[in-house]
Amino acid sequence: MMPFHRTCKEVTALVIAREDHVLPWRDRLALRLHMAICAACPTFERQVLTMRNAMRQWRSYEGLETPPGNADKPPN
Repeated sequence: MMPFHRTCKEVTALVIAREDHVLPWRDRLALRLHMAICAACPTFERQVLTMRNAMRQWRSYEGLETPPGNADKPPN
């Protein structure tokens, strides 16, 4: 087995782990090499980034006091 070869399952675990901490250089290199040759894993990585950005936006969402469509109704 090649020292930097990772399976898709291992790479998805690295993509998730990268959200929590900085990966060692060997794992970063293996991740990069795998992403260059795999068609599916970059798609998974984009999905993780999309979810992370959506969660960041959700956390900063302040919400409306009156739900849309109920603006013309008086409060109870």
